[in-house]
Amino acid sequence: MKNWIVRIGTLLVFNIAVLLLIVLLVPGVRGAWGVLWGAVILTLATLWIKPLLTKWFARSSAKRADQFSKFGLKSLSALYVFLVAFIVWILTIFFSQLHVSGWFWGYILPPIALLIAWLIYDSVDEKLEAQASRLYDSATGKNQSADAAATAPDAPAVPAPPVAPRVVQDDGLTAEQRKMLDDLG
Repeated sequence: MKNWIVRIGTLLVFNIAVLLLIVLLVPGVRGAWGVLWGAVILTLATLWIKPLLTKWFARSSAKRADQFSKFGLKSLSALYVFLVAFIVWILTIFFSQLHVSGWFWGYILPPIALLIAWLIYDSVDEKLEAQASRLYDSATGKNQSADAAATAPDAPAVPAPPVAPRVVQDDGLTAEQRKMLDDLG
């Protein structure tokens, strides 16, 4: 449960910053308090809708792989990545109080900004989650027990029993969602 809270919290704070930057820098997007609700919608869409759309588009692309050259396949993949960002942006606009005007400034440039933000988040998410996890532990007082365990004398190492390799099922979950689900139970 802690991992879910940390991941959702870090992504939410990051999305608030991204939406604030979009509202401040892109002339076709306006919103005041709608940015906060928009960040919630964007976070939920990023965690649940984005992986589903990505998987669906990847399957569609794999079906047509023999019809395209290597460059054509890369172009199709880039188009699908942009479509995922575009759909997530449309959902964010629809369910929040963000106002857009102009086709390019309101509907083309913000999904490109989302793509850049997702690249940045993917590169720093582990560090953000580690810091947020430490903050969560200090807020709940769990780091005191970790400090006590760190100062306790080391017990002799007992070899862990061998673990059977995990069979990955085609359950429709991304690796990140599967990891978060494994962390819950």
